[in-house]
Amino acid sequence: MGSVSNHTILTGDRPTGLLHLGHYVGSLRERERLQHENRQFVLIADLQALTDNADNPEKVRNNVLEVAFDYLAVGLDPKLTTIFIQSLVPELAELTMYYLNLVTLARLQRNPTVKDEIRLRQFAGGVPAGFLCYPVSQAADITAFKADLVPVGSDQLPMIEQTVEIVRAFNRTYHRAVLVEPKPLLSSVPRLPGTDGKGKMSKSLGNAIYLGDSADAVSDKVKKMFTDPGHLRVEDPGVVEGNPVFSYLDAFDPDLSGLDAMKKHYRKGGLGDMAVKRRLLEVLQPALEPIRERRRLVAADPGQVMELLLDGSRKARAVAAQTLDEVRKAMHLDYH
Repeated sequence: MGSVSNHTILTGDRPTGLLHLGHYVGSLRERERLQHENRQFVLIADLQALTDNADNPEKVRNNVLEVAFDYLAVGLDPKLTTIFIQSLVPELAELTMYYLNLVTLARLQRNPTVKDEIRLRQFAGGVPAGFLCYPVSQAADITAFKADLVPVGSDQLPMIEQTVEIVRAFNRTYHRAVLVEPKPLLSSVPRLPGTDGKGKMSKSLGNAIYLGDSADAVSDKVKKMFTDPGHLRVEDPGVVEGNPVFSYLDAFDPDLSGLDAMKKHYRKGGLGDMAVKRRLLEVLQPALEPIRERRRLVAADPGQVMELLLDGSRKARAVAAQTLDEVRKAMHLDYH
């Protein structure tokens, strides 16, 4: 990812669990960098988290602070990034309602990201309407702040496409160029696999390394990591591609020439899995230690962190209210 400056950026996370290394390499460390040269908004999407956790609001509520701790631990600065709670900006829900009238049910059902996530969640009693409509809620989040760049993984591109469609439909229907079309900002780092080699990291699968994990927990998880199942003896040639340990080294090891030599050695044979895992711990522990320490410090004062979130939410609401005012005028709903 090259230099990005002078943009308005909107991104965020659903508060359904602790943030992990996959979040870190995929977006969090980029957000820390982007905040210095851009206007950045980061939302904790509690409303969207409820679309598949309506029966467990305590889980969502409790994880709002946990996500905030992780944000501050990785270096997001409330002076540079507006961090806010989605439900404390009611203008977003109102915008969602207006946008729903510009989207067909068939279009929502065709969204490939939503289809994948519906399949993943296996909703027993049918798909909640809120879940099916959450791309429209995301469009409200993005357009409320007139974000022109949205950091996403490639699997989220259909969400940006849906937002662009809504922007064009609104501006065309109401004959005013009120809303801004966003562009995706794709991560240069591929998604990290779970420590068990089974797709992405997930709390439910128990295959994630969390930003708040202790040094001992990180060490234990790395030592148990899946590698190449065919690499049974040290002298056997090993496979690097798809090997989670090497995926993590690609993301964290600053010594690229040394890593390249290690890969060649592993492919040829004569390099054991534990030696590769030791190298991963050598680069991972120093990278995580300052994050772990900052997280410990901010988590010691949850009241102060909540005040930061409330302050950020007030600032975000002021911006969203301005956009909503323009939207209502375009729709002839300015009753004053």
